[in-house]
Amino acid sequence: MAKFLDVEAWARRDLFEFFIGFDKPYFNICTNVDVTSLLELLRRRPGTSVTLAYHYFALRVANEIEPFRYRLRKGKVLVHDVIHGGTTVLQPNESFTFAYFDFDEDFEKFMLNAQRSVDIVKKGESPFDPRADDAAIHFTALPWVAFTSFSHARNWKTEDSVPKIAFGKFIKESDRVLLPISVEVHHALVDGVHVGRFINRLEEALAKPKAYLGS
Repeated sequence: MAKFLDVEAWARRDLFEFFIGFDKPYFNICTNVDVTSLLELLRRRPGTSVTLAYHYFALRVANEIEPFRYRLRKGKVLVHDVIHGGTTVLQPNESFTFAYFDFDEDFEKFMLNAQRSVDIVKKGESPFDPRADDAAIHFTALPWVAFTSFSHARNWKTEDSVPKIAFGKFIKESDRVLLPISVEVHHALVDGVHVGRFINRLEEALAKPKAYLGS
């Protein structure tokens, strides 16, 4: 169950109180992660969505990093025990909508549920749903751009503290394939050390995907 953090006893209480009053309290880090091993493994799994596969890894690692589960609630810090995913889905008319999926450590179950959710919104079988549930990571993918910087639309009138993660166009370098990734977080809750830990842990997982996906 979600619970509130004891801010008074929090080691970074001063940082929380410092950044909480900023007009723009978000920071964004962009880098490239090596997905060569993941792509090689998925080639032996025809029909598996590459996009949803790297969503799985990012969401799994985000759940492992506690500050990625912190959310603001009326000036307090709520700690979710698990966070789920939401991502943008391109429509045939070049508009887009959102698909939501629960996190599951089991790769096969996660992929089945996530693909079902994406298929439903692609068919127009669900209404436009920009839900406000903050027990999530907001994802998006721009497979047309190998970006080096990124900025998200934000609603300054709300306590928007949900981390936002974007994926870009694959980059081929020699015999390796790199994936641009952008991670945007609320600085009252998350610091550079936590984003660095997320990126490093994601790189480790992507280097040995068989441990998560099986053979």
